[in-house]
Amino acid sequence: MIADLLRVPDELSARVPAEQRAPGLGRDAVRLLVSRGAAVGHHAFGELPDLLAAGDVLVVNTSRTLPAAVDGRVGDGRGRGEPVVVHFSTRGDRWHPAGRAVAGRWAVELRSPDGHGSTRPRAGGPAGTVVRLPGGARLALEAPVDPGGVRLWWARVTGVRVPELMRRHGRPIRYGYTDRDQPLAAYQTVFAVDAPGGGSAEMPSAARPFTAELVARLVSKGVQFAPVSLHTGVASAEAFEPPYPERFVVPPVTAWLVNAARARRRAAVRRGRAAGGAPAGRIVAVGTTAVRALESAAGADGRVRPAAGWTDLVVTPERGVRAVDALLTGLHEPTAPHLLMLEAVASAAAGASDGEVLRRAYAAAVRGRYLWHEFGDLHLVLPD
Repeated sequence: MIADLLRVPDELSARVPAEQRAPGLGRDAVRLLVSRGAAVGHHAFGELPDLLAAGDVLVVNTSRTLPAAVDGRVGDGRGRGEPVVVHFSTRGDRWHPAGRAVAGRWAVELRSPDGHGSTRPRAGGPAGTVVRLPGGARLALEAPVDPGGVRLWWARVTGVRVPELMRRHGRPIRYGYTDRDQPLAAYQTVFAVDAPGGGSAEMPSAARPFTAELVARLVSKGVQFAPVSLHTGVASAEAFEPPYPERFVVPPVTAWLVNAARARRRAAVRRGRAAGGAPAGRIVAVGTTAVRALESAAGADGRVRPAAGWTDLVVTPERGVRAVDALLTGLHEPTAPHLLMLEAVASAAAGASDGEVLRRAYAAAVRGRYLWHEFGDLHLVLPD
């Protein structure tokens, strides 16, 4: 594992969005580390159109970021109570699998303010705990989401609908490595769309550096965009903690685009057009959320079918990837569960299975002083 070999210095955490680092910069003013087999290259993100080809398909997550952090106080109002920050993670109706949730409940995480605008971990519970929220609303903890866990709890809010509570009193979830609060607009990607009842507790950050101008350049080159949605829960998981089930949609148009591109690519290989370079038609997931959604809709034969619901899929090197050829993603902490997914994509792209491709890339990122986390630089893993 990378965690055994690599330490990311604290100063490599991206503390503000790229456009705030110097006058005149835009969202796309980030660096792009490119892994292609054993080779590692260094690029500006604006060079992405030069690294892709006509016929390639970028799969993008259209989920909007929610203002999912809301201040509250533990207690029934007879005293001031302990200050907490409630992170609203996932709406619980139609929870997968086995109907463990009841309509109207939310999975939430309670955290303690750290005095600097961010939060620190706090154990949830016990059942029956009441949190007073702005506007006279109340939140009551009912049961742990995972019977063996203490971090995420099912809770019910009374006095207001949760989307309205977040709209009036919420702000984006923020972590301690950032310098200050940012407006919600800083967390929305160019692909985000409104979906009734939908949204992500934390930004699908791999797509953040895209601008309308860059999208236009990619489209003019013949690169196609295929939308999916996966509404992410809180990402402040413990080390190596797997992700919880999340709602996703792979629409029919995306299934068709992906399957058609893969068919064209296979046909080009059979006809020998790979000479002098790989044929177009690569399926490039933009972010680990796009991988999780698309792979949840892919059969063992690699064919993607329209799908919607909940996914508890964890992509590992042992399971492998079926529909994804390449991945554009941020740089993740060495203990993050997403690294297993990255290793699966990198191993498949390089035809290797020992994790060396990812270790080499991350070591190069540290040496090159790349920036980590949601406002940081990106990593493009391409087939060899």
